[in-house]
Amino acid sequence: MEKAISAADANRKFSQLLRDIREGHSYIVTSHGRPVARIAPVNCDTQRREAAKAALLKRLRSQPVINIGRWTRDELYERD
Repeated sequence: MEKAISAADANRKFSQLLRDIREGHSYIVTSHGRPVARIAPVNCDTQRREAAKAALLKRLRSQPVINIGRWTRDELYERD
């Protein structure tokens, strides 16, 4: 679960913020009430990225190959 924290609070409590992140928490940093950044554990992002990559590759491998022939650069960028 991501918690919102203002940029000023994140600055003042940065050491505590890093300890919380090390324990698996993630934060959305806001500035003037608008989200500007996400701070999350590195492992969390890496695991999600690897899972998404694996799912994409699995789906691509299961798709049939369609031969649409050759085309020229002009045909590719043709505007109607």
